[in-house]
Amino acid sequence: MIHDLFLQAASRPRIWFFLGAAGCAFLLAMGVYFQFVDGLEPCPLCISQRIAIAATGVVFLIAATHNPTGVGRKAYAVIGAIVALAGASISMRHVWIQNLPPDQVPECGPGLEYVFENFPLTDTIKLMLSGTGECAEIDWSLFGISMPGWTLVAFLMLAAWSLVQFWEWRIISVSRER
Repeated sequence: MIHDLFLQAASRPRIWFFLGAAGCAFLLAMGVYFQFVDGLEPCPLCISQRIAIAATGVVFLIAATHNPTGVGRKAYAVIGAIVALAGASISMRHVWIQNLPPDQVPECGPGLEYVFENFPLTDTIKLMLSGTGECAEIDWSLFGISMPGWTLVAFLMLAAWSLVQFWEWRIISVSRER
């Protein structure tokens, strides 16, 4: 029964991709909550992860609007997974920086606002993707896992969510032939 419901939902890419977009909106809302309610200022890597979540959400939303079938469904599934995995790589770097010994943590750089106003775009992007000393601070954790660790889990789940559309399409095709 549950398997049949899953196959039925997976056969409707609009619903599947819309739920992925809703998940991304929820993650962004959590980031806004932590920043403006709890007062946790995002570091450059946190902002990069938010951009990657937003980009993943945009891919899911476009896919939901387009409501693809066949090859289009597979294409959106792969694009969504690639964008989510790019975000996962940023999260992995953030987790790595947080686990460096104190003497190996990169130096803190100027504030991001200052960098945007005074540095070329390429230097700003490099800073946002490489991280600074402030990225090593752990201001919040749940069950011993820091926020970038949970964001990594979320990105991996979003990639898997997207890829189910790629593989499930084959499963549905095979089950219909029987």
